[in-house]
Amino acid sequence: MVWQDFIFLAGSVLSIAFLAPTVRNSSACVPLGSSVPSMTIGAIYAFTYATMGMTFSAAGSIGVATMWSLIAFYRAPGPVTGPKAILRFVESLPRQALDLLSGARGNPQGTADHDQAAD
Repeated sequence: MVWQDFIFLAGSVLSIAFLAPTVRNSSACVPLGSSVPSMTIGAIYAFTYATMGMTFSAAGSIGVATMWSLIAFYRAPGPVTGPKAILRFVESLPRQALDLLSGARGNPQGTADHDQAAD
């Protein structure tokens, strides 16, 4: 076994421990703009570690991706929970991009006239 595998596993275990209170806190409100990218990065790291033969690192990253998935599913602001929250976020990305572009061109503050649906 490579010692780096255990170092990455230890980092993942710490991340899981630090994320657990957010998952357990029913009043926590984490924007999907934070949790979805973190969930995705964790899954990509898990896949990458697995292809490198770093089994423990891959397992730890799967754990981190799972924690971020739970946060995205159940601690995001909005009327829906679970996978529908992620779908709502993904569907809102084109509108958010347009809002960002139009804010950068015509609105010096970069704010929109309406609330963000996904965050």
